[in-house]
Amino acid sequence: MKNRARLLLVLFVLSAVLAGCQCVQENLHPDTEFQLQVTLSDVERAQDVLKRVAFHTPLVEEEALSRICDARVFLKLENLQHTGSFKVRGAFNKIAGFSDAERAKGVITASAGNHAQGVALAASAYNIPAIILMPEEVPKTKLQATKAYGAQVVLYGEVFDESLAKALEIQQETGATFVHPFDDPMTIAGQGTIGLEILDDLPDADVILVPVGGGGLISGITVAVKGIRPSTLIIGVEPENAPSMAEALKRDRPTAVQVIPTIAEGAAVSKVGNITHTIVRKLVDELITVSEKEITEAMLLLLLKDKVLTEGAGALGATALLSGKLDVKGKKVVIVVSGGNIDSEELKELLTKTRKGHATGL
Repeated sequence: MKNRARLLLVLFVLSAVLAGCQCVQENLHPDTEFQLQVTLSDVERAQDVLKRVAFHTPLVEEEALSRICDARVFLKLENLQHTGSFKVRGAFNKIAGFSDAERAKGVITASAGNHAQGVALAASAYNIPAIILMPEEVPKTKLQATKAYGAQVVLYGEVFDESLAKALEIQQETGATFVHPFDDPMTIAGQGTIGLEILDDLPDADVILVPVGGGGLISGITVAVKGIRPSTLIIGVEPENAPSMAEALKRDRPTAVQVIPTIAEGAAVSKVGNITHTIVRKLVDELITVSEKEITEAMLLLLLKDKVLTEGAGALGATALLSGKLDVKGKKVVIVVSGGNIDSEELKELLTKTRKGHATGL
């Protein structure tokens, strides 16, 4: 009896200690998946949803940057995804979760181009009417593609944020369901499926370089990758002409910045989202900014050395390596090439610079 009593006492003390440890652990680490609003489980569910529309894009080893950086560099080719961009993942995941009542109201969104195509394609798949606000100077390639998917396009404002404000105004008037281009848990979870695919193909990836605009892409990838392999470094790259995430991290809150015209117009967002800022602040390892000249040189390298056609935002990860701002010697590095919807006039200008030999290291 004494031994049994002693055993019960020990078990009681141990349970109390463990409970105390758990409380301390919770107090020390308040940044749980629930508080971040997007979980690894959300991303895994999105992967099941997206099987009917998005495909597992190639992860190919790259030679030129590998040689320059003395590393093994891989390209995650989302420029080959349906609509030519990763954006279809988040848009489709969001719209697939609509109730019948939400679908009946139609959808509305704002976009600099790639999100527009993703929403238009998803809305078409579910026979939902879509209204999409786009900047007046949106690349013609993205405008024409969006219309081709059957969406009603309204050109408004000089920059994305003006289009966004107008879209929210129309949404209040019409009652249509708004599909945010980056600051939405379902959208973020859809983008995160890229992270699952990367780890499927390269389980021991050391570094993943991700373009940053509003932050939806890097937020989703980070939640997925850190949930499976926390040691993998996630590094965001944004144009210095639109340093909205850098400013948000500096001020510890989303803050509007002045956006200067950039060749990476897909990342030209003046203010990041609340959800995306929180995820980036808590989980992303580093954020760097790159210049217009550096972005152009990276686009040229990808085109001439790797035969990969990418838009400016899609080349941000490669820009980070080519600029020499990162030391990745001996590491396995993945560059997310987020999109390839470059405007024909921009492509002509890029090829003109190629003839003039403006690209570094070519």
